[in-house]
Amino acid sequence: MKDHYSLVIVGAGPAGLAAAVNAAHHGLDVALLDEQPAPGGQIYRAIESIPAERSSLLGAEYQRGSELVSVLRDSSIEYYPDTQVWSLNRKLEIGLVCSNTAAMITANQILLANGAMERPLPFPGWTLPGVMNAGAGQILFKAHGIVPADGVVLAGSGPLLLLLAWQYLHAGVKIKAILDLTPVHNHLRALPYLPRALLAGHYLMKGMAYKKELKRAGISTLHNISELRASGREQLESISFRQNGRQHVLETELLLTHFGVIPHTQLSRAAGCRHDWDSSQQCWRPQLDEWGNSSIDGILIAGDGGGIGGARTAEHAGRLAALEALHQLAKIDQRQRDRLGRKDRKWMREDLHVRPFLEAFFHIPGKLLRVPDDGTIVCRCEEVTAGEIRMAVANGHSDSNQVKFQTRCGMGPCQGRQCADVVENIIAATGGDSIARGGHYRGRPPVTPLTLGQLASLYPEEKE
Repeated sequence: MKDHYSLVIVGAGPAGLAAAVNAAHHGLDVALLDEQPAPGGQIYRAIESIPAERSSLLGAEYQRGSELVSVLRDSSIEYYPDTQVWSLNRKLEIGLVCSNTAAMITANQILLANGAMERPLPFPGWTLPGVMNAGAGQILFKAHGIVPADGVVLAGSGPLLLLLAWQYLHAGVKIKAILDLTPVHNHLRALPYLPRALLAGHYLMKGMAYKKELKRAGISTLHNISELRASGREQLESISFRQNGRQHVLETELLLTHFGVIPHTQLSRAAGCRHDWDSSQQCWRPQLDEWGNSSIDGILIAGDGGGIGGARTAEHAGRLAALEALHQLAKIDQRQRDRLGRKDRKWMREDLHVRPFLEAFFHIPGKLLRVPDDGTIVCRCEEVTAGEIRMAVANGHSDSNQVKFQTRCGMGPCQGRQCADVVENIIAATGGDSIARGGHYRGRPPVTPLTLGQLASLYPEEKE
């Protein structure tokens, strides 16, 4: 790996792959850094090695990734898998670990394409063995062909839950129930956005086809679910929930939950990029212009890391960000950039027609976000409960960083990934203020765990 590149891209999902190929095609020296062992990101995970039968079970949208990865392999892009980025700053200096050795490199332009993460949403019993995110189930299926052997319950809200149920159905998995925690009144919330969503009607038709096939297979979807709770002594044994005022108990050893996805912002925060609270997507997202420029010159962001739009939108955003990098490096002028990006800008607008409808339809209710049970663990790393966070707010600590200092919530190995958003919601609900005023944890390196040995490898000449 060289010490300097014209463009460094972090993340080899749809946005990163599309950007890297576009930039290299126009003559830039590009380094593509990815923490996974093979390109594709979460959506196209294991696309190069997956057996044909399993690939067909995952559907046409998944198979699309093979073309993107094939073009990458035929290019001059320097691709570095198994590479973790642990630091990024305003000087466009990147700290990374590759082959268990830490290094610092620089770039003229940096594109963050590190995608999204599932929204952490604690509920009673969510830390029990046997309770997992739906995304983890997808990873096991895509990468290793592992599916539940003794059945599964799926619970939550969001399109991924429906997609995973459809994939499991075709893989022969026994789906005991699908518990839909989407509030019924969200149908009215989403109705004004339906006409615009019909302009991207293929997304809606796909979802309706999934639901129809699941219903035909006899898989029950229970709607208007609330008060989800997982129970068990050493591991998950059963779940309980309320539906239409009645309490239900269902025995299961595996529960997969999903409550939507949010941008992965750890690196952009560590660099100091400005972020805004998006009330529609119920998350923080970096401030970006239409070409992906962040508030820091030289740092671009594309794909779901800049706001949730899906795989196709991420591809378009990646290509547009690559054109902007070419423009900033004087490889093309503004007129060329605009001309070359015209189709991607048009296609991206068309893809995004459906987003306001989906965001309104799958809007997470405030009661669920605020974790009503004081005994529920919010920070898994430090075992901090919702009650302890409320107590800190009652004692006058009115923003996330004050609560972090008081309770150690967010100081564990995950660096707040699993608790930051929940803490913000609890603070807002307890203190009666807005989430935007409560703020977010300050990002600091290392963004990912770094050993002392790896850190020492930055200075091999030092003996003591």
